[in-house]
Amino acid sequence: MPGLSARHVFLGDRWVGPVRFEWGADGRVSAVEELDASASCDAEFVIPGLPNLHSHAFQRAFAGRAERVAAEGQGSFWTWREAMYGFVDRLTPEHVEAIASMGQMEMLESGFTSVGEFHYLHHDPAGEAHEDVAEMAARVLTAARSTGIRMTLLPVLYLHGGFGRELQSEQRRFGHASVDEFLDLFLRCRELVDESGVDDVVGIAPHSLRAVRLEELVDVVGAARGLDDGAPIHIHIAEQQLEVRDCVEAIGKRPVRALLDSIEVDAATCLVHATHLDSDERVALAESGAVAGLCPTTEANLGDGIFPLVEYLREGGAIGVGTDSHISIDIRSEISMLEYGQRLRDESRATVGEAGSSVGTTLYGSCLRGGASSLALGPAGIVVGAAADFVVLDSEHPRLLGHREETVLDAYLFSQAGAPPVDRVFVRGQEVVSGGRHRERDAISARFVATLEGLR
Repeated sequence: MPGLSARHVFLGDRWVGPVRFEWGADGRVSAVEELDASASCDAEFVIPGLPNLHSHAFQRAFAGRAERVAAEGQGSFWTWREAMYGFVDRLTPEHVEAIASMGQMEMLESGFTSVGEFHYLHHDPAGEAHEDVAEMAARVLTAARSTGIRMTLLPVLYLHGGFGRELQSEQRRFGHASVDEFLDLFLRCRELVDESGVDDVVGIAPHSLRAVRLEELVDVVGAARGLDDGAPIHIHIAEQQLEVRDCVEAIGKRPVRALLDSIEVDAATCLVHATHLDSDERVALAESGAVAGLCPTTEANLGDGIFPLVEYLREGGAIGVGTDSHISIDIRSEISMLEYGQRLRDESRATVGEAGSSVGTTLYGSCLRGGASSLALGPAGIVVGAAADFVVLDSEHPRLLGHREETVLDAYLFSQAGAPPVDRVFVRGQEVVSGGRHRERDAISARFVATLEGLR
């Protein structure tokens, strides 16, 4: 039985050790056993791999292309979106596969072992369906097979160009004519995963309340959950103040309240961003069991605002993190930015957790649990039945030297310089990163460079 022993293992809620854990042919943990204190071990620090709950793979090649100053008072998420639309028009299926492979490889080298792909680039540049309606989704899945990352594929339903607006010409590659047409894509994505024999997951992603009306949302969620009652449901919501104002004007309710009043949510439901909540929405979301999907570096890059993390966690809310637009693909950046936003807002330090507790350990555990539930990955952590997805930290890395289990996650997340202190990464019990490098780094990087040269 394959396995690994470590002096200190973070199970997901606490440190233990020394411990040996083993996994079976299904790539899931089959045993966790404590060892004698004098036992020799394969590693010093082992942590569960973190889920990346929100990714738009193709945007990895767009990062850094929209950092120009607009006319005074005019730069916003909406101007960024227009620039992104122009970039999307040029992408072929081959481009998407190469770009997704690069982003996924970087995720794995950072310590992410699974990804929720919020996939909305469906059609050809004219807005016509490919011969295989899931051609573009298949390319993202093919990338995941080559990189080894665990995938929760979330095909996106995009029906309208805004509240009370038809789809715009620049959105033609994203849209569907109806819920039924979208469900054909959803079913085809399920077929692709079933045919692969890999235990990936397929859910759905109604893009947003501005792109999917409430009655359409109810229909598509009912259809998806009718086929799979545990299917993940992810939706962008309340990311921007303008979106909130438009929603109130069109529907008569704020976005999160409208959503919670329309569908039944659970731990496999993810409200991506949910930045602008009033106090009633915040409490209701925390009590619902749904996950707030936070993407701190993207939210900062787009000027979205700061999520009310401290209050939400005190109310028992669930969270996870994602790299979204891939301005950064680094666990350290996402979690530290999450905490630093609260510090800047409150002019305080170490805002999350109980008195005397480790901020890094608290946030890592919270993002692990919320990410795993939102992507329908099963149990979170290094426990029997959980995915054998884990990270061996480089205990000789200068940033970790002198640290014990009480502070090692703080050092990993908040003491940043150079490459992350990641030595080995395993997914489904298979080693995909060794010595901090992905097993296919050279080939994936070369293909990505060739893609960018072609797009230039």
